Amino acid sequence: MVAKNIIDLDDKNWEKTVEKSDKPVFVMFYTNTCPYCKQMEPSFHEYSKEFKKKVVFARVNLENNPTITSRYAIMGTPNFKFFCKRKPVQELTGAVYPTLLKKTVEDSLHHGSECMGKTTWIEPMDPGYS
Repeated sequence: MVAKNIIDLDDKNWEKTVEKSDKPVFVMFYTNTCPYCKQMEPSFHEYSKEFKKKVVFARVNLENNPTITSRYAIMGTPNFKFFCKRKPVQELTGAVYPTLLKKTVEDSLHHGSECMGKTTWIEPMDPGYS
């Protein structure tokens, strides 16, 4: 069961929730069969409560959302991406120490905008175009 302050994302609400958000967004990419995802969920839920005033927490089931999966080149689960002003600025993959998850949020809040300003972001191509 997902915490009430974690948004379940799909291809329909991704843009509004992540790319047009006024707040930073921390996204967990998962699959239902991933044991490491289940291992990380309690920490993700805990931090969603702790940072709820500063960060939007959301998750994407990769099995049901292939467009998002390919757009952000998600190759393994769990995968965590921190978005600042619609751009990914931090990423973690795998079952990491919960304190590392928290530190990523804290560092991204502190340095995310600065990092994003010094990074050249290339928009992912729509896989439907050739």
